Amino acid sequence: MRRDILRAPGPQVLLSTASVYPESTATAFEIAARLGYDGVEVMVWTDPVSQDVEALRRLADYHAMPIRAVHAPCLLITQRVWSTDPWVKLQRARAAAETLGASTVVVHPPFRWQRQYARDFVEGIWRMADETDVRFAVENMYPWRYRDREMLAYAPEWDVTKDDYRHFTIDLSHTATARTDTLAMVDRMGDRLGHVHMADGKGSAKDEHLVPGRGDQPCAELLRRLSDSGYEGHVVIEVNTRRAMSSAEREADLAEALAFTRLHLSAAAAERPDAGAGLADGGGAGRGAHRA
Repeated sequence: MRRDILRAPGPQVLLSTASVYPESTATAFEIAARLGYDGVEVMVWTDPVSQDVEALRRLADYHAMPIRAVHAPCLLITQRVWSTDPWVKLQRARAAAETLGASTVVVHPPFRWQRQYARDFVEGIWRMADETDVRFAVENMYPWRYRDREMLAYAPEWDVTKDDYRHFTIDLSHTATARTDTLAMVDRMGDRLGHVHMADGKGSAKDEHLVPGRGDQPCAELLRRLSDSGYEGHVVIEVNTRRAMSSAEREADLAEALAFTRLHLSAAAAERPDAGAGLADGGGAGRGAHRA
């Protein structure tokens, strides 16, 4: 039975299956249904169920929990998932999204050592986006740091707003790790912001993915801006619960993240129910506007 949690008009709030790690993909569907999330984003990784479209469809049907987004296998630990060819990974992610009824594929920029992939990435993402109604939302990343050293691990850029994509994903844990101005990045994304990973961070060199409200990122302000702007994408809870001492503690963290997100979306809607302005003036400028 689902908990009675405040529901807000506007963006749907999804649970990333990565948020239950080291629990399984199947567990994420169960928790999302029990807590009253609007759907899930499937992180495709080493869990075989996350790679199996038919298994995912059965989970979505059984829990009445729709799959709204697919996160392509872009992590170091998923280099051999769905092929070693990064373009094949994206083709399979798109096919999975189309089959499952998901509107968005989340993709990271390439690692710098993926040289050919990195050289072709911007144009390749445009080509793939032109072939489907599914959004390819490219996610902001961060420089890798060790002590006083910084390594640029992603290409063309970890700050994806420096390149031209039709849609972006903003991840607030990544902006914290990058020590960049989150709202300024959102302004640069403008009306091409298509997907949000809601988390928090304190500027550590580690990608923290804290429950929103536990770090120093402008989580509440961003949620209010999304609600005011008429944002039509999804807000995805993508937090790290690995340190939870029990399943109950993990579930409590995910309930808190959902309640925080819905609270601030609904507060903005109540204060400005007729707001419909864009996130930023001129946000669709450039090729992202005339080719969208």
